[in-house]
Amino acid sequence: MITYSDLGKLSSFSALKNERTVSVKNVLTAERVKSSSITLGGGLKYNWAAMPVNDCIIDKLQALSDEAQLIDKYKEILSGVMMNTGEKRLVLHHLTRGNVLGASITADDEDKDQFYKDVLASIKDFSDKVRSGEIKGSTGKPFTTVCQIGIGGSDLGPRALYLALKGWAEGTGVKTLEGRFISNVDPDDAASVISDLDPETTLFILVSKSGTTQETLTNRDLVLKTLSSLGIKGYEPAKHMVAVTSKTSPLAKDASMLASFFIDDYIGGRYSSTSAVGGVVLSLTFGFSTFRSLLAGAHEEDVLSTQKDIRKNGALMDALIGFYLRNVLGYPSTAILPYSQALSRFPAHLQQLDMESNGKHVNRFGEKVDYPTGPVIFGEPGTNGQHSFYQLLHQGSDIIPLQFIGFRECQYGKDIETAGSMSQTKLNANLAAQIAAFARGKEDSNPNKEFDGNRPSSLIYGDKLTPEALGALLAHYENKVMFQGFIWNLNSFDQEGVQLGKVLAKKVLAGCEGDELLKAYADLLI
Repeated sequence: MITYSDLGKLSSFSALKNERTVSVKNVLTAERVKSSSITLGGGLKYNWAAMPVNDCIIDKLQALSDEAQLIDKYKEILSGVMMNTGEKRLVLHHLTRGNVLGASITADDEDKDQFYKDVLASIKDFSDKVRSGEIKGSTGKPFTTVCQIGIGGSDLGPRALYLALKGWAEGTGVKTLEGRFISNVDPDDAASVISDLDPETTLFILVSKSGTTQETLTNRDLVLKTLSSLGIKGYEPAKHMVAVTSKTSPLAKDASMLASFFIDDYIGGRYSSTSAVGGVVLSLTFGFSTFRSLLAGAHEEDVLSTQKDIRKNGALMDALIGFYLRNVLGYPSTAILPYSQALSRFPAHLQQLDMESNGKHVNRFGEKVDYPTGPVIFGEPGTNGQHSFYQLLHQGSDIIPLQFIGFRECQYGKDIETAGSMSQTKLNANLAAQIAAFARGKEDSNPNKEFDGNRPSSLIYGDKLTPEALGALLAHYENKVMFQGFIWNLNSFDQEGVQLGKVLAKKVLAGCEGDELLKAYADLLI
């Protein structure tokens, strides 16, 4: 029988807290680096050598995983058990990229596995026709640009994945349509994007599961009004727009749309990149086969994440060590540091994924917890970050755990040799140096130049950032966040913290309805 208990009730947690802490300086050796990698999907590996754990702590983390039944709970998700307790919903984002356990999952009187397969088939058919020129704009010109209108999970994940694959596509000769994104309700965002677009060759993707998202619909109306005012002969703005929405939303009933692709309530926004939310834009810009490869990498990582042995399960090991850093060592933040410009927006996506999922102060039963939960997530690509906030990471008064991501090869294939080495070699030399510097530190007679070291880090690495690798990387973090939510006994799949601000914003727009505090601030701005 699967049980859900708060952290303080787990005997393995008490044993873990009583274990002697480990200094990274004292355990990190060349041999440990060579022996501390776990295989992920997509040709990636996760290396934990520079983390403050030894075999004894790892054994206790394994005991915690077993006692908390982390893999059993993951399999409940995969089997279609109702795991989103706040909204009384299934959690089915894994199913969008493959059925891990082969379970039959029925909801809303339909086979959900078949539902997602049918959606994929419709995405393939439509994207193939757009890319081949069979489907054209209203003035007869082929589409060359795709612009997604959405916010939150309808923007962050898809945008991060598009940017991550752009160099790979161009470097490997894949036919590419330009991708653009509008998200902020700030009218300057939409205006800036529209000013660079050719309306006759641009296809817009409107993404809103509910069909009522205020920011997204506002931006839609701004786009349509702007395009209609251009007076282009024969131009029909609605024939340049498709919707990604639920079957029950108002958008699904809009017959003026060029096409509609469906998602459902069992896919949370921040987990939706492998659904139609990410699938439509990625299939249009890079081709359906590229998106299919991304799904394959994610599915491979989902399968690997079912292993109970944490030494063979990278997502589980990452989750447990991250939990140890948060709840035993007391570190409140984690920095995500990709040494790949292609992943420039990936930390922003992970901010939402992690902080919206596990930024909770009540457990699955609505009871307040008395222990820390999700960390603050931030990050920036290397080497840019080295010239920015790494000063604090190296010599600040707080220790901030680090997660590096690196690849042996670049994407565009335009590397050059200068001063005796290639640019990619210089990039990875900096990455290797930073891990060692954070761990070992440096003694110096001048306190200003002294580095304490003992700053923990992990590394996810591979040969090249391909669609398969990107899918696995995405699934790795999704599963890591899921496992940590299980440890903290949280519901990682709702986001009530998003709702309060929305409600009050509508109140302001309605005249504040007698709320003097709201009116006082509104008067400063409106």
